[in-house]
Amino acid sequence: MSPLVPPAADPHLAAPPAAPRPPASEAAAARAARDFEAMALGALLQPMFEGLGKGGPFGGGTAEEMWRPMLVNEFARVIAAGGGLGIADAVMRQMLAMQEQRA
Repeated sequence: MSPLVPPAADPHLAAPPAAPRPPASEAAAARAARDFEAMALGALLQPMFEGLGKGGPFGGGTAEEMWRPMLVNEFARVIAAGGGLGIADAVMRQMLAMQEQRA
């Protein structure tokens, strides 16, 4: 059985028109691109730390399992801030090109 009024025609169900978003500043685009590179580097670095031993005077246990991903993410953030692999530059160029297409 089909509805009498299609859902898209019901004003209560229709989404409000989207307001045009202002273009992001170049600094915000650079920050987002650098954060993306840090996330990608974290994913690449994580397997390197999984095989490390869990012994030593300060190692092992639940605390190490909890803090190690945070350490890996910080390593990735610092590497990305220092230039990284160049992923951020490519991502930023693409983001700016996409903004220019929308304008």
